[in-house]
Amino acid sequence: MFNMTAPAEKKRKTRLVHKKKGVGAPPGTLIPEVGAPPPSIILCSYDSESYEEQKIENVEDIQAFLNKRAVTWVDVLSANDPATIKRIGEIFEIHPLTLEDVMNKHQRAKCEDYEKYRFIVAQAVQWKETLEIEDISIILGNNFILTFQERPNDNFALIRNRIRNSHGIIRTQSVDYLAYSILDSIVDGYFPTLEAIGEKLENLEDQIIARPEHQWISSLHMIKRDLLAIRRILWPLRDALNTLIRDFYSTFHQETGLHLRDCYDHVIRLIDLTEMYREVATDLRDVYLTSLTNRTNDIMRVLTVVATIFMPITFISSIYGMNFDRSSPYNMPELGWYYGYPIILGVMTLIGLAMLFYFYKKGWVTMRDITLHEPKE
Repeated sequence: MFNMTAPAEKKRKTRLVHKKKGVGAPPGTLIPEVGAPPPSIILCSYDSESYEEQKIENVEDIQAFLNKRAVTWVDVLSANDPATIKRIGEIFEIHPLTLEDVMNKHQRAKCEDYEKYRFIVAQAVQWKETLEIEDISIILGNNFILTFQERPNDNFALIRNRIRNSHGIIRTQSVDYLAYSILDSIVDGYFPTLEAIGEKLENLEDQIIARPEHQWISSLHMIKRDLLAIRRILWPLRDALNTLIRDFYSTFHQETGLHLRDCYDHVIRLIDLTEMYREVATDLRDVYLTSLTNRTNDIMRVLTVVATIFMPITFISSIYGMNFDRSSPYNMPELGWYYGYPIILGVMTLIGLAMLFYFYKKGWVTMRDITLHEPKE
């Protein structure tokens, strides 16, 4: 059922950051994660006639279920305990390098062939105000499957419920169909995440157009960072699924291979969505800069109009502020007028209104500028 080939070359490229590993430690060394919660193991054993599910407290209890039914599924939540991982590896004869990769988080998605099993690494994502990424390791054997989840939250509860209630064809299929179901569940989790990001981009677009503020550009940078992280996950996942499809006759039955091809198509669609949203985020940054420039121009135009209107008024007021005495008949005779002060104020007001009307007729200012109207958000 499996290719008798050597393990594929191990890839050490990380997602965003490199996790500390014991420098100089021999290959296969299991390094625990500091502060991680204790592991929890859920075992499912089933065939078309029966189903059994049990939460394992002692790893040794797993051996009682080996070869008991057609499919044995061991799901380890919060897989960060070296002793537990090592003992499971001994029970199922897993290579130490595989166990090291299970413990070593933040890897690229990949698919590796070993003599008795196939090792698959994928990443599950969730959107909870921010992007959360979780490593999932899958070991697929002839009649067993091991899954290792990075955190204690259960990503595969719906799959267990399908098996428990015999929904669909999963109980009548072999272990390869369960592996496909797990991969399909991981891939489907990207759609609500990208949908949430798309809705956030739409809201940002409305806010940027209404009122360009610095906080919007910060939000755009955060979204672009999340989209870049998703892109860096999906491209290796696409290659891993392509490897499975190309060699599915050695691991998967033909019918399961067709389902796996559909899962591959979903990944291609997710990549397209990610690229589209990255372009939208880039365009929104340009919209922000354009809106900010337009708003600045509007403000400068209003200030220029105000300054221009007050220029002749300031000129008139400065003339009457020179304070010449009345020793000469040419020294501001209007200072002696009975209505001189209100006349000058009226002249200055008429000049301001006339200039404002002239600017309006020329189209240099709009009614919104005159009323100092602010657009509503």
